[in-house]
Parts: sequence; C-alpha cells; structure tokens
Amino acid sequence: MKHIPRKRFGQNFLTDQGVLHDIIRAIDPRPEDVMVEIGPGLAAMTRLLLDSLDQLHVVELDRDLVERLKKNFDPQRLIVHAGDALQFDFASIPVPEGRKLRVVGNLPYNISSPLLFHLAEIAPQVHDQHFMLQKEVVERMVAEPGSKAYGRLSVMLQWRYHMELLFVVPPSAFDPPPRVDSAIVRMIPLPQPLACDAARLEAVVTKAFSQRRKVIRNCVAGMFTEDDLVRAGIDPQARPEAVPMEQFVALANL
Repeated sequence: MKHIPRKRFGQNFLTDQGVLHDIIRAIDPRPEDVMVEIGPGLAAMTRLLLDSLDQLHVVELDRDLVERLKKNFDPQRLIVHAGDALQFDFASIPVPEGRKLRVVGNLPYNISSPLLFHLAEIAPQVHDQHFMLQKEVVERMVAEPGSKAYGRLSVMLQWRYHMELLFVVPPSAFDPPPRVDSAIVRMIPLPQPLACDAARLEAVVTKAFSQRRKVIRNCVAGMFTEDDLVRAGIDPQARPEAVPMEQFVALANL
C-alpha cells in the first residue's frame, strides 16, 4: 500500500537516486560503524546504508512506517526505535568502548533547530553528523560573523561543531517536493570546545540577538555593563551579528 506523506510529520521523501548516492558517498559508511538514522521514512537511504553497514539503528515517529520497516527488514540488522527523535535518548544506543556514534538523517524542517540542540547535548559521544536540512537553516548554521545569516543558531552550534555545507538539493529530488531548496551539512564535534556553561551561553546569545538592529550594548543592557563588553573584547557599538562566537563565550564566562 502506498504511504501518503503526512504534513504534520513534515514528511518529504527523498526519491532522487543520484542525490541519494551522493549523500551515501559523503557519509562513507563502514561495516563496523554504530550509526543511527533519524526519520528513515520509506527507507530509500536506509537500504543504501545497510549495503555497507553490519547494523543500523533508526528512529521513526510514524507508526505506519515503523510497521513497514519492521516488516521489510531483518530485525538483527535494522534496529527500529519507535518514537519522537526530540524525546529519544541517543546516548542509550550501545556503542563499543573506543567508538563513537554516527548520526544521519533527512530531518523534518519543522523540528530541525530543536533537534540539533537536543543532539548537541551528546556531542562528546558523537563522531559525526550528516543531515539534510532546509538550505536556509544550513546557511545560518555555517554563517560567518558579519553576514545576515549569522545569529543564535550559528553561535550555539559553532561553539560545539565544525560544520560544512556539502551540496544543495533541489525540491524536485523529493516526493512531495518541498517549497524550498535543501542542503546537506556535515557536523563534526570539536574535540575541545571553549570552556563555557551551555545554559549561560544560550541566555547571552538569545538576549544579544533579540534586537538585531540595535548595537550590542543596548541588546544586553541589564545583563552586562559596557565595561563587561570591553573585558570580553567586544566593541559596545558593534551589532550582534559582528561579534565572533569566541567573544560571546568570553561574555558568557563573565
């Protein structure tokens, strides 16, 4: 029976075989890898991953797709976790000592940012992440200070990861086609992120970018003085999008 894509789950299934093979080449799965795929959907990428992997974990919310996956694959090779990826404990996947988890997926655009922050909590246990996301989101993730795309998402993720936009995927590669371009991003956790409390950094960055058109002194008024900004190496007259991640970390540490 044909599965009807569900809008409430943000389902856009990747069908272009050329794009799928490009993604697999970028991921470069090896038999011994401990890998989890978020949102396997109709298993287009799942099948290709299993051509190289001994075993694959998948996290799927749609109950119909969960049943389809369990029916069509060897349960010893495809471990299906039924549930919401936003609530799933990725650290619960058993990983042999000395190895790290690899995470891949075509992420639903409606939950992409909260899911990225959820995964950031286990960054030290992750080897790498390869995701398909809305192109605009990936551009924000990898944006440099001074660009219009640079903001809260850029700072919070660049503090933990090295990130790279690998290539763009057009709407025609999906069924149904989304209304926007997509992109593949590679995320590699930094071995030693700058020392900082995540909650404090989040609070500082959220306040700083709450009024982008104002200078940072006005944005963080009530949280920091002008002297605090100078101590963190920040020009009080700079706009938030001109402040590098490292200086936001210094400010959070004050």
